[in-house]
Amino acid sequence: CPSASDLRTANGSRICAQLYSDNSPYYNQCCGGAVLVVEPGADVPYMPRGWAARVSSLVVGTRCELTVWSRAGKKGKSRRFGA
Repeated sequence: CPSASDLRTANGSRICAQLYSDNSPYYNQCCGGAVLVVEPGADVPYMPRGWAARVSSLVVGTRCELTVWSRAGKKGKSRRFGA
């Protein structure tokens, strides 16, 4: 997995989080598969098509916080993740 401070786009702009579809019990094989990029300031009440219940690994960038909910539309239980 990339480190929290390494989350940047190809042009160098900051990324707040990256969510991954594949996981593994072996750390060096985590953060694989499809990647969903979360931009700074993003507010997404619904997961993009095909991502619901699919995220298995995530990395949150420095100075960012990612809040997720157990149900669509920001309903249900929430959990916050940071770097």
